[in-house]
Amino acid sequence: MTDTVKSNLIQLACALHGLESEKTNPASEKLDMLNSLEIATLMNAEDHKVAHAVQRVLPEIGAAIEAAATALRAGGRIIYIGAGTSGRLGVLDAAEVPPTFSAPSDMVIGLIAGGAAAMFSSQEGIEDDPARGADDLGAVKVSALDFVVGLAASGRTPYVLGAIRKAQAGGAKTAGISCNAQSPLAQLCDLAITPIVGPEILSGSTRLKSGTAQKQILNMISTGAMVRIGKCYGNRMVDLNASNEKLKARAINLVEELTPCDKDAALKALESTKWDIKAAILIGKTGMSAMDAISSIRASGGHLRKAIAAEIANGSLKNRQ
Repeated sequence: MTDTVKSNLIQLACALHGLESEKTNPASEKLDMLNSLEIATLMNAEDHKVAHAVQRVLPEIGAAIEAAATALRAGGRIIYIGAGTSGRLGVLDAAEVPPTFSAPSDMVIGLIAGGAAAMFSSQEGIEDDPARGADDLGAVKVSALDFVVGLAASGRTPYVLGAIRKAQAGGAKTAGISCNAQSPLAQLCDLAITPIVGPEILSGSTRLKSGTAQKQILNMISTGAMVRIGKCYGNRMVDLNASNEKLKARAINLVEELTPCDKDAALKALESTKWDIKAAILIGKTGMSAMDAISSIRASGGHLRKAIAAEIANGSLKNRQ
C-alpha cells in the first residue's frame, strides 16, 4: 500500500467518523446481550424515528414529485442511481412501476453500481469510481428532459456524485436522497432530500433506518408522480396492467365499483377495450363505444377524471350516473 493510498484511507476514515449515519447509537450499546424479543423491540422503536425524519423533509419530497411529474409530461424519465442498498432500492421502485401503472418499462429506470449482478451480490468497490457512475448514466442517454435522483445514505458515494455531475452537464434536473446533513450529494443536487434518521442500531449499517427512509421517499416520488400524470382515479389503480388472473379480477371489481355495471357488464367493457380499465369505466358510465371511450381518454391526456368531466359537459353521463 503506497503512502498516498494510506493517506487517502486515513482522510476517508476521518470523514466517515463525523457522519451521523456512522455514529454509535447509545440505545444499542449492549445489542449483543439482548434476547430476540428485545432486539426486535429495539429495532421497532428506532424505526419509529424514520417516519418523523421523513416528515421533516416533506416539502422537498413534494418538490421532487412535481419535478418527476414535469419530466414525465415532457417525455422524459425518472432515473434513480445508487450503489449497494441504495441502488437496490432504486431498482426495486423502478421495477414496480410498470405493473402497477401500466407504464412503459423505461419511464422509471433504476441504475445500480455493478449492474444486474450487484442486485444479488456485493459489488461495493465499484461505488468508489465516479467515472463509472457517469458512464452508466450516459449509457441510458440522459437528457435535459429527465429527472435524475441520486441515492446514497452517506451522501458522499463517488459513483453517485459522478452520475449527478453527468446529469447536470446534460441539463437534467437532479435530486439527492441522503441521510447526513450538508453532504456532498445534498450540496451538489438541485434538490436535496435529507431525512436525518440518526445512528443505526448496528453502527454504520445503513440498510436499516437509512434504507427504510429512502424506500419511503421513493414510494412517494414514484406514486406521487404517477398520480399527477393521471394514472389513478381517486385512490384506485385504474391504469394497472391486467396481466394475470388476479389483476383481471381486480380490474372487473374496479369497473363494477366505479360504474352502474355488474361484473358481467364490467368484463364485457374490459374485453371490448382490450383491458383498458379507464376506457372501460367510461363505457360503464356513458354507454359509449370502446373506440370513442379510448379516444376520450387520450384526448384528456390519460386523466380519467378529466374525460368524465368532458362527457358530463356534453351530456353523455346524464342518464348513467
